[in-house]
Amino acid sequence: MILGVYRIAGTLGAPLISAFLNKRLKRGKEDAERFGERLGQAEHPRPDGPLIWFHAASVGESLSLLPLIERIGQDRPAINILITTGTVTSAKLMGERLPNGVIHQFVPVDRPAYVQRFFDHWRPDLVLWAESEFWPNLVLEPARRNIPLVLINGRVSPKAFRGWKRFPWVIRELLSGFSLCLGQTETDVARLRDMGADKAHTVGNLKFAVPPLPVDEGMLAALRSDLAGRMIFLAASTHPGEEEVLWQVHRKLMSDIPGLLTIIVPRHPERGPDIQTSLVSYGAITAMRSNADIIKHETQIYIADSMGELGLFYRLASLVFMGKSFVNMGGQNLLEAARLNCAIFHGPHMWNFAEIIERMSALDALVAVTDGNDLAAALRRVHNDPDELARLASTAKKYAEAEAGVLDAVVTELAPWLDQAEAVHESA
Repeated sequence: MILGVYRIAGTLGAPLISAFLNKRLKRGKEDAERFGERLGQAEHPRPDGPLIWFHAASVGESLSLLPLIERIGQDRPAINILITTGTVTSAKLMGERLPNGVIHQFVPVDRPAYVQRFFDHWRPDLVLWAESEFWPNLVLEPARRNIPLVLINGRVSPKAFRGWKRFPWVIRELLSGFSLCLGQTETDVARLRDMGADKAHTVGNLKFAVPPLPVDEGMLAALRSDLAGRMIFLAASTHPGEEEVLWQVHRKLMSDIPGLLTIIVPRHPERGPDIQTSLVSYGAITAMRSNADIIKHETQIYIADSMGELGLFYRLASLVFMGKSFVNMGGQNLLEAARLNCAIFHGPHMWNFAEIIERMSALDALVAVTDGNDLAAALRRVHNDPDELARLASTAKKYAEAEAGVLDAVVTELAPWLDQAEAVHESA
C-alpha cells in the first residue's frame, strides 16, 4: 500500500520534484552540465555485451567499490561496468579514479518515469547495490525486469534499523528483490535478516580492501619542507559544531607544543569560508587552501577546504582526530587514516563503525575521548610519549591491513551472477 502510494506520488508529483531539483541546482548540489542524468537521460550509449551496474550513494561508498570494480575489469574484460552516485563530490572523485572504460552517471531521481528511462537505456545484466540506501523504484525495478540484484557491503545503522522497524512490510518487500545480501559485519547481517532478507551473510567489509589514499608526491614533499619542525594535528572530515571545539583544543595545546599547526579538513569543502569566519571571530590565525593562502609561521589553523586530498594530509600528520564523532552523526571511516600510519583519536559518536571501533579498542589501537578537554589531554599525553605514538600508529595500520582478503571473498560470492551475465551475451 505505502509503496503504491509512493509510486503514485512520484508520478503525479513531477512539478514538486522539478522544483526541488532546480533548488538543488541553484545551490550547487547538482551538476548543471549533467543534470539530465538525474532525470534518467544517458550521456553515453550502452556498450555492446554484458553490463554490470554498480550503485553507491556518495564518496565513502563509491571509494569502497573501486577495488572490486578494478578486479572485475581485470578478471572479466568482456564485462562493461557502469557506476552511479548521487553527489557532485563523488562524481568528481570517480572521474579522477575510475579505471579506463568504466562509465559514471548520476543516479536518476527515484521517480518511476526517470527510473524506467534509465533501465530502458542501460539494460544491466546485474545490479550491485552498495551499503544501505534503499530507493523503492530503483530497488524494485530490477525484479520487474528479471535482473539479479545483489547488496554488497551492506550496512544498517542503528538509526536506519529503528526507522525501518516502523515499516516492516515496506523493507521486507524491498529486500525481497535481492538475490543475495552481503553485510559488512555480523551485526549488519542480523539486522538485514530481521528486516526480511532471506539470503544474508558476511565475508567481510570491502573498506578493508581499499588501497591507501593517493597523493601528489610533489605537493607532499613541498609541504613537508615548508612545515618542517612543526607538530601537525589533523582533524579529518569535520562537521558543523566541531571546528570551534578543535580551536579550543589548539589553544589548550599551543603553549605546550610550540609551532603546533592544526589542519582542519571539512567533510563538505564548501563550508571553508564559514569555518574561517567563525574561527577568526574567536581569535584564530587561519589560512585557507581554496584561497591558496601560504601557511606562515604564525598560522595556527589551516582550513584544507579541498576535495580528494585527505591522502596528502594523513601523510603529513601523526595525530588525527576523526570528525563527525563530536556530533551525534556516527563518525567517519577511520581505516583511511590507519593505513597511513596515523595515531587516531575519536569522539563518543562513532556508531557507524561500531564493530571496527570495538575491535580496534580491544587491540588498544586508538584513543577514545569524550569532549574537547579530553581530546587536548589525550593529544598532549601521546605527543609527549613518542613510543606510544608509534605503537598506536603501528597497531592501527596492522589492523587495517589484516583483512585484505575480503576482496577475493566478495569476487567468489559474485561469480555465479558474473558467469550468468557473460553467458547470456555469449549465446545471443
